[in-house]
Amino acid sequence: MNALCLVLLIATPATPLVMLALCGSQARRYFLSSCLWIAPLPALGAALMAIGGQSSAFAAPAIGYTLFIDKVAGVLLLVVAILWIGAGLAAARREARDVRFSVCWMLTMAGSFGVFVAADLLTFYLLYALVSIPAFGLIMRNGDAASKRAAGVYMAFTILGEAFLLAAFALLAAGEPNGSLQIQDVMAALPGSPWRNGALVLIIASFGLKIALVPMHGWMPLTYTAAPLPAAAALSGAAVKAGVIGLIRFLPFDTALPDWGEALAAVGFISAFYGVAVGITQHNLKTVLAYSSISQMGVIAAVMGMGLASAIPGTALDSAVYAAHHVLVKGALFLSIGVAAVASQKYRPLVMWLSAIMALSLAGLPITGGWLAKLVVKAPLGDGIAGTLADLSAAATTLLMLHFLMLLARMAQQSPQTKTQVAIDAPWL
Repeated sequence: MNALCLVLLIATPATPLVMLALCGSQARRYFLSSCLWIAPLPALGAALMAIGGQSSAFAAPAIGYTLFIDKVAGVLLLVVAILWIGAGLAAARREARDVRFSVCWMLTMAGSFGVFVAADLLTFYLLYALVSIPAFGLIMRNGDAASKRAAGVYMAFTILGEAFLLAAFALLAAGEPNGSLQIQDVMAALPGSPWRNGALVLIIASFGLKIALVPMHGWMPLTYTAAPLPAAAALSGAAVKAGVIGLIRFLPFDTALPDWGEALAAVGFISAFYGVAVGITQHNLKTVLAYSSISQMGVIAAVMGMGLASAIPGTALDSAVYAAHHVLVKGALFLSIGVAAVASQKYRPLVMWLSAIMALSLAGLPITGGWLAKLVVKAPLGDGIAGTLADLSAAATTLLMLHFLMLLARMAQQSPQTKTQVAIDAPWL
């Protein structure tokens, strides 16, 4: 069992890269495009074993490459792999002849999986860059002026975030007395490091930019609006969670830091309400979902901030569970736009009802995953001001999702009456 877990761990980031290497010829590249959903299977297996308690580690000291998976990473990796499978099925039909899109898809996927299992600073940084930079090609898929502008803005934010992260890792390494680059070693040394405050500023800035905390959110609405639906689903649900796992890995939740925690929680709640306030004024469905992501990432940041402020046990796992729910729902909601656009009159009510359940699940609709996710984060948020703001945020999210559903219903009514396309429905379901 341990040997199998080790093999799956190594294959998690390697499979997309190996598939790229094997599909060097033009004929094989078309085969690659039709198999975008296969590459996530090892990650799915590794995540299931990690959740079941089969933690595993791999080290290649000669090249400074180390991997590790635990239950926290497994929770996120599981749903991220599921989303990449579903989005890959959708993309394989819609983008099957675009080789460049497939290459960027595989590279982004490799980085998206890799950040969850990276065990040292160098490996994490390289894989974090891989999840960020190739996504440029996914955003540029349409090639129009709006896509080019969105891709340019995205790259500017990405390069800035990479610079912040590189500086943060330099300070983390400088604070580790034995010269180790292992994440667990540098984090153990961080509370007593003379570079602690500088490192925390850069960590929050880098990963806060990745999850689009206000005021570092400008790239997200442009990017999600410009990207094709399968790419928007993957980026919103999976790629952004690279920032979530970054905060989980590089914030010292075992040490109470009230000032830092409260500041992060404040930024999180500002983002949560800002995303709703602006999103409810938008009329493009993908733009509305982008601002919803800004709001939901703000809630996750607030949860982490409150956990950091008081060193609340289990904050990392609680945040991962909440983020896991967002991965699945937001990915499915992006795909629901395509489903609603082609649904026949016979199936339209089913599409709308399922979309409504998913959308309201984000606000904590009882007996849904969102309801369970909000129960999970009750402990770090508490019953004080933070808990009250979280409840108000849920109410605001309800308004935003009702706005989204009204726009979705209007678009479905205005769309041509055609038979439901299995190519987009199967991944969505």
